[in-house]
Amino acid sequence: MNTSLRADADRIVEEAIAAVLPDAAVQRALEGRVFPGRVLLVAAGKAAWQMAAAAVACLGEQIEQGVVVTKYGHVMGPIERCVCYEAGHPVPDENSFIGTRAALGLVQELNATDTVLFLLSGGGSALFEDPLVPADELQDVTRQLLACGANIVEMNIIRKRLSRVKGGRFAEHCAPAKVLTVVLSDVLGDPLDMIASGPAYPDSSTATDAMLIASKYKLQLSQQARRLFEKGTPKKLDNVETIVTGSVRELCAAAAQACRALGYEPTVLTDRLSCEAKEAGRYLVNVLKDHSCEAEEAGSDFAHAVAERSNKVDATGEKRKMAFIAGGETVVKLCGTGLGGRNQELALAAADEIAGMKDVAVFSVGSDGTDGPTDAAGGYVDGDTKAELEALGIAIDDVLANNDSYHALEKVGGLIITGPTGTNVNDVAVALYALE
Repeated sequence: MNTSLRADADRIVEEAIAAVLPDAAVQRALEGRVFPGRVLLVAAGKAAWQMAAAAVACLGEQIEQGVVVTKYGHVMGPIERCVCYEAGHPVPDENSFIGTRAALGLVQELNATDTVLFLLSGGGSALFEDPLVPADELQDVTRQLLACGANIVEMNIIRKRLSRVKGGRFAEHCAPAKVLTVVLSDVLGDPLDMIASGPAYPDSSTATDAMLIASKYKLQLSQQARRLFEKGTPKKLDNVETIVTGSVRELCAAAAQACRALGYEPTVLTDRLSCEAKEAGRYLVNVLKDHSCEAEEAGSDFAHAVAERSNKVDATGEKRKMAFIAGGETVVKLCGTGLGGRNQELALAAADEIAGMKDVAVFSVGSDGTDGPTDAAGGYVDGDTKAELEALGIAIDDVLANNDSYHALEKVGGLIITGPTGTNVNDVAVALYALE
């Protein structure tokens, strides 16, 4: 492993995530607010605890009571006057339902002068749920959507129709009270009706949209579920104000700033990366090839191009260091029985393309600190990774076919482990090209 590049990668991850923690953003959204009546807090999502703690620190005793529903391992301690629940993600479980029903109970019998402070972040689609179908069916539908490669918007269009709180229905439960929603976005382009399936925002999708998605992915659905597709979702909500406090754009900008501080020339390629994880890894490597001075004359021999360029210097006499950054959310089509996540799979796919390159690394992380059903935030690879795996008798193609990137990267020190971060604004992938 290239220890210098790995140290740079770890520092970029740490600084990028630190820059998008929700504390300051929540405080900015709430400072100066005057609430005429009672204030009840409901927080849902992977960043729910951090957002709720920031809100209570800002508003103090103005918040009468609160309910927080977040992922297992994400509660960092008690929050005054709030009850915290940990629940299942990416598949909802009984604790998801218990926590959500507690939130629904909290917002009953409010009046028009009351306010529900609704703090929403990614992961809320699984964590904030009260199903209109049997729990086991909802869990099965969720697993089908995760396995088939549906994107987050497609998944949420389906999930809205099977839920008592999604698609604007939670805001209806709160009426006539006002709902002030503070959102940490994890959906590309920040479509407010899709973030956590839009519990407090009018739904723009239709029953036809849902039926087309079900047909596209050949979802196995009961007749009860299909009948719910026809049930209307709120298209107008008069009691809601929504503020977006953070998104993947800020994560990419923070990663670029961290790269710049380390001497790299950063380029943000996109903040809307949306494709298969394996293809995203190869895409980043192809960008590196396209930006190599000698790539055109060297053709596909990237090793020769990098070797030639290693003797080049910029106008200041310093050898150039470049970083290419892509933010968004990729998908994985589950074909095997292994363990991993989209960021780990992205990195491992890139390892095959940069084998032998001493000056190149690719890494990708989820800003929430968890990648798929693992304890890793993502994965790191460099030019040594493929050879290290082969020395252990591990072929990258076999690993990817079995979706077992976690165990492969674990064996060569390629896992990036941050622990739960308290935020959730999609993923960021970076390719480093450090000619030193």
